[in-house]
Amino acid sequence: MEETISFAELGLSEAMLKALESKGYGYPTTVQALAIPHFMQWKDVICKAPTGTGKTFAFGIPMIEHIDAACGDVQALILAPTRELALQIGDELRGLLTYYQNIRVAVLYGGTGLGGQYKQLEKKPQIVVATPGRLMDHFNRRTIRLDKVQTVVLDEADRMLDMGFFKDVTHIIEKVKNRRNLGLFSATISQEVMTVSWMYQRDEVEITVEPKQEDRPDIDQYCLSVSALQKTETTLRLIRTQGFERVILFCNTKHMCQRLCDEFQRAGLDCDCIHGDIKQSQREKAMQRFKDGELPVLIATDVASRGIDVEDVDCVINFDIPEENEYYIHRIGRTGRAKKKGVAWSIVGSFPEKAKLDEIAKFSNFTVQPMVLGDDGSLTEEVMKVVKPVNSRRRLR
Repeated sequence: MEETISFAELGLSEAMLKALESKGYGYPTTVQALAIPHFMQWKDVICKAPTGTGKTFAFGIPMIEHIDAACGDVQALILAPTRELALQIGDELRGLLTYYQNIRVAVLYGGTGLGGQYKQLEKKPQIVVATPGRLMDHFNRRTIRLDKVQTVVLDEADRMLDMGFFKDVTHIIEKVKNRRNLGLFSATISQEVMTVSWMYQRDEVEITVEPKQEDRPDIDQYCLSVSALQKTETTLRLIRTQGFERVILFCNTKHMCQRLCDEFQRAGLDCDCIHGDIKQSQREKAMQRFKDGELPVLIATDVASRGIDVEDVDCVINFDIPEENEYYIHRIGRTGRAKKKGVAWSIVGSFPEKAKLDEIAKFSNFTVQPMVLGDDGSLTEEVMKVVKPVNSRRRLR
């Protein structure tokens, strides 16, 4: 289906087709081809699809097509787990609105003042993208009404519910009295996602998009095994010797993220970091510098990295091996986009990290090639040592 159908065959408006054409999109991805027709018919959808397969357009396109531009009420609501993802979704939707008149998008998120968001709401947006906590704040302050909302979408539903938003999310859904359809989009379908589906969806359409060769990014995956004390120096040498122009480096904790950024900056590397303890204004500034190509290295935690959508990231580095298999997939999916080849490196500093990376590779059906980085920056394949079996019959003296 996805190989033959075009956006024009999905019954979209001329304005939408022009916007997609101007962005260079002629054919929908698998998830878009499967989801858009059901959304256009106002059906509830629960969709499991890998990261980077185009989920935002899958719900954003039909959402825009359903908007009554003559009406200034909020008609569509998208909930996202983080500020970064909410901002990204808002940008993508505005990009689709190039040839539409009088359809407005507002993005609401915490960690910043309410003044600018009040101004957005005063312009009467028909589409609101929000994090659950900040949306509840506005609702309780009566600065937003949800009684005219027809479509609700939970993007990255698994992560949002796993982050402790279950109560807020269900409360919000229950406030949307005139909802016509509910979309749940997720990389994994957790028990919490299934519970929300069971509670609020009716005759839902289930869509599962398995990772396929044409959907999966083209990424060469490597690892370097060093001692724990050598990880920082090795990572710095890797960045400096391989000619990477735009790198995202992941750490598991806020503390390590900040510590690594400080050490790299002392070593003269132009880098910045984003994590939960950094002010939102500073995070947005770092993100913008990275997107504009002014910042070569961005260091991030998994939660703070939600919403990083830069097409020409040429390398992702796992300074820490992630705790979950899905995190690894999400991380490396930042590179190898727009049909370009990407590179992902994992810096392994202990046996538990090596075991975790092996488990991830097996789970995801990936090949991660062990390498050795020379002092001069040369890279060679690691020769695996053959361990000779111990002669258990040898007599002890």
